[in-house]
Amino acid sequence: MPEGDTVWLTARRLDGALSGQVVIRSDVRVPQLATVDLRGRAVTQVVPRGKHLLTRFDDGTTLHSHLRMDGSYDITPARHRSHRYPDHLIRILLANDSWQTTGYRIHDLRLLPTREESQLIGHLGPDLLGPDWDEAEAARRLGSDPDVPIG
Repeated sequence: MPEGDTVWLTARRLDGALSGQVVIRSDVRVPQLATVDLRGRAVTQVVPRGKHLLTRFDDGTTLHSHLRMDGSYDITPARHRSHRYPDHLIRILLANDSWQTTGYRIHDLRLLPTREESQLIGHLGPDLLGPDWDEAEAARRLGSDPDVPIG
């Protein structure tokens, strides 16, 4: 099962391969997004939020994915076919001139306006590894109800 560190590293690798590049190949293999074509959009960043991956595009949309128990991404040189798993397990493929990313067994895929990300992941609160982390706010929240256990 992918844990937080795996999701963080996956986001970092996807960001390195996709950010600042225009998608030239897009193949989304889930029914609710079967007609979505992401070609021509530039990826601005890929960030983790908890166990969620957010791929943000220059047109103000975000592709949300979640690895759940067995999802993973492969990153290979462009036009190089990944043979890690059988093709029927592919759920998302994004490629630019240099890299191809292939998502296997990605259970949750959603395309939404970037401004609406908080509706999907806002319940997670501040990301301990994110730029919005505020130590003083964390201390305030921890001290506001000292009888609540931390788990």
